[in-house]
Amino acid sequence: MKMADLFLAQLDAEAVRTRGALARVPEGRDDWKPHEKSMPFGRLAMLVARMPSWLPLILNKDELDLNPKGGSNVDQRPLRTSAELVQAHDEGVAQARTALTAATDTHLMTTKWRLLVSGQIVSEELRHIVVRDTFMHLSHHRGQLTVYLRLNGIAVPAIYGPSADEARFA
Repeated sequence: MKMADLFLAQLDAEAVRTRGALARVPEGRDDWKPHEKSMPFGRLAMLVARMPSWLPLILNKDELDLNPKGGSNVDQRPLRTSAELVQAHDEGVAQARTALTAATDTHLMTTKWRLLVSGQIVSEELRHIVVRDTFMHLSHHRGQLTVYLRLNGIAVPAIYGPSADEARFA
């Protein structure tokens, strides 16, 4: 089995779980945060929604600069409704599926990928490690998102198993 096939299966499983959480994000709470050091609700939801779109960047480019000269080339348009969040997520998942389908084990296991900030390398890893870590990063922020939902009185969906609001297994 190709490594990309394992990542495709993970993408498909995580997409359903993530979509369910994004669909519950309330409108009008973009600036809310549980603590002064916390990320605002709208920014967190947008991050979670767009994270699948990172996979094509990792697979098809050699690096990403988070603060390049001339400004960012990553889509940062606000997503104001749950429908916009879900749509951005679905588009990112489709792009990720395309990139993963074309990926070879050789490319994933031998090619390094770099993350830069203002031209300075802050991380350099083999692509398969960056892809794996992106899935972990997604689950981390999706977990934060479910806490934000709970603190706003919104039912938390089942993710890997039942939540206090949904008795089903995801």
